[in-house]
Amino acid sequence: MTMHQTTSLLLGLAVIVILARVLGALARRLGQPPVIGEVLAGIALGPTLFNGAISDALFPGSITPLLSALAAVGVAVFMFIVGLEWDATLIRGSGSLATSVSFSSILVPFGFGMVLALYLMDEYGTDDRTAFMLFMGIAMSITAFPVLARILTDRKMSRTPLGVVALACASIDDVLAWTVLAAVVAMSGSGSDEWRILLAIPYLLAMLFVLRPMLRRFVERRPELRLTPTVFACVVAGLLLSAAVTEWVGLHYIFGAFLFGVVLPRTGTERLRSEVHDRLGEMNGTLLLPVFFLVAGLKVDLSGLDMSGLGALALILLVAVGGKFTGAYVAARLNRMPVKQSAALASLMNTRGLTELIVLNVGLQLGFLSQGLYSLMVVMAVITTAMAGPLLTLFLGRPTADDRPHGSATPGAPVVAERTAAAVRTSL
Repeated sequence: MTMHQTTSLLLGLAVIVILARVLGALARRLGQPPVIGEVLAGIALGPTLFNGAISDALFPGSITPLLSALAAVGVAVFMFIVGLEWDATLIRGSGSLATSVSFSSILVPFGFGMVLALYLMDEYGTDDRTAFMLFMGIAMSITAFPVLARILTDRKMSRTPLGVVALACASIDDVLAWTVLAAVVAMSGSGSDEWRILLAIPYLLAMLFVLRPMLRRFVERRPELRLTPTVFACVVAGLLLSAAVTEWVGLHYIFGAFLFGVVLPRTGTERLRSEVHDRLGEMNGTLLLPVFFLVAGLKVDLSGLDMSGLGALALILLVAVGGKFTGAYVAARLNRMPVKQSAALASLMNTRGLTELIVLNVGLQLGFLSQGLYSLMVVMAVITTAMAGPLLTLFLGRPTADDRPHGSATPGAPVVAERTAAAVRTSL
C-alpha cells in the first residue's frame, strides 16, 4: 500500500464509522432499527447523489478492493454470530404453528417472486434464466432474524408468546432460505471447478457429525472453560477456515461462517458464547458492517430512475410485501391465531434488513442480478424493514400481556427468545 492509499483508507473508515453511528442513532430516535440509517448512509455516499462525487473523493478506486475485503470479513463474522445464536429450542417450543407459518411465508413469496422474474426477464434478466427466477424467489422470501429480534427486544416483546413465535418462524425461515440459496449457487456452477461443489455434502456431514460431537465432548471435559486468548483465537480461526472452505468448494463464504457458528456446543457454554459474541460483535458492528453497508451502497445507483424503473419497483414491493404477508397471515389464521396477532406476525415476517442485503450482494457477485435490479431490490429491503415497526403499532399498539397467539409457549421459550434477541443487538 502506498502512503496515499493508507491515508485514503483510514480517512474513509473514519467517515464510515461516524456517519453510520450518526444515522443509526437518528433511525433509532425515529423508532427504526439502526440498520436502516446505516444502509441509507451507504446509499448516500454512493453514486445516487451528486453523480458519485462524494464517493469518488472519499473512496478512490485504489482502496475499493480493500474496503470490499473488510466488508467480506464483516459479513463472515456476522453470519457466524447468527449461527452461534441460532437455537433449535425456539423451533421445538413453538409447535406446528411456527413450522406452518414459516413454510407458507417462504413458499408463497417464492412462487410470486418467480412469476415476477418472468415479467422482469426482458429488461432485468440475466443469461441464466433459471438461476434468475430462483434467485428472485429467494430474495422475496427472506426474513431477517437478527433485525426482527432487535425490533422485538426494543418493543419489549421478546418474552411474549407472539414474540417467541415470530422468532421461531424467522429462525426456520433463515435456515430454509440459506439452504435454498446454497442449492441455487451450487446448481449455477459458480465455482471455477464445478466438481468441487460435490465436496459440500461431505463437509456438511463432517461438521455436523464429526466436529460437533468432538467439540461437545471437549467442553464437557472442561466445565470451567473460559474465553482465553487461545480459545478466542481458535474460534476466530475456525470461522474463517470454515468460510474459506465453502468459498473454495463453490458455494459462498457466508455458509461456512454460519455453519461454524451452528456447530459450536450450546449446553454449558452460555457464558463462553456470550463473551465470544461481545468481543466479535462490538468491533464488527462498529467498523466492519458499516463498511459492508458502504460497499453495498456504492453499488446502488438510483440517479437514472425513470417511470419504468418506478413501475418495476412498485411491482417488486407489491410482490415482496403481499407474498410474505399473505403466506404468514393465512397460515397463522389457519392455526387459529387471532386476527390482530396474525397481522402483526405477518408484518414481522416482512422484515428483511441486513440479511436481504447479504443475499442481494451474493446475487450481484455471482451474476444472478443486474446492477439496475440490484438497486431496486436494496430499496425494497429498506422499505420493508422500515414498515415493520409502524405496522406493529397499527395492529397492536403498545405490547401488552394480551398480545399472544392461540395456545401458550413452552416455559423455556421466552427466555431463549430474549437471550437470542439480546445477543444479536450489538451486531446491528
